[in-house]
Amino acid sequence: MAERSDPVQIMKQEVGKAAAARVKSNSIVGLGTGSTTAYAIEYLGKRLQQGEIKNIVGIPTSFQAEVLAKKYGIPLTSLDAVDKIDIAIDGADEVDPQKNLIKGGGAAHTREKVVDSLAEEFIVVVDGNKLVDKLGSTFLLPVEVIPMAIAPVMRSLAKLGGKPELRMGIKKAGPVVTDQGNLVVDVKFEQIDNPAELEKTINNIPGVLENGLFVGVADVILIGEIKDDQPVIREM
Repeated sequence: MAERSDPVQIMKQEVGKAAAARVKSNSIVGLGTGSTTAYAIEYLGKRLQQGEIKNIVGIPTSFQAEVLAKKYGIPLTSLDAVDKIDIAIDGADEVDPQKNLIKGGGAAHTREKVVDSLAEEFIVVVDGNKLVDKLGSTFLLPVEVIPMAIAPVMRSLAKLGGKPELRMGIKKAGPVVTDQGNLVVDVKFEQIDNPAELEKTINNIPGVLENGLFVGVADVILIGEIKDDQPVIREM
């Protein structure tokens, strides 16, 4: 846990709290991945322990979310066992004015897309610097690829006008491996004019499992910002 006095951490906590506060009793909750969502999971666990809400079951989008849910006492289930997800809380790497997202900084975007798309309400928690006019302006587009197809997929992505790079591990020799055992290619596009079209085109490349464009999935965007050293939360 970072120092409580760090305004950015406090703001992330507050955004996470604001999202967790929207979860009602008797809900199946998609639990997203990342630093801001981690606070939402923590706060959801607290609400459950304190008896503010009851009968909450989580569906994790990653190993990280699963570990946090267990730590904070949120019972878990799987997609095999449920027929719907009431609400999902997740972060994003970029958000455009139409509420389209780029996700996948944590390489969990495939599982996140499955869970977030199924949710009746999908709440996105971000800080203000994730807002962009056009997707792809600050963040590379992550594409999850099965290992045998990495060379042809990278050639196809280059043909689409992207600059693809295999994501390498930071504290690990060799490439990043996803929770599904696949690789991640990060692609720089000069600009993404039609996210819906690009999402489909990339997903149609043989060997691609999923990409980080989330088009028409988000319902609510909660944005945390620092104003006069104080955390402020607004809804987009």
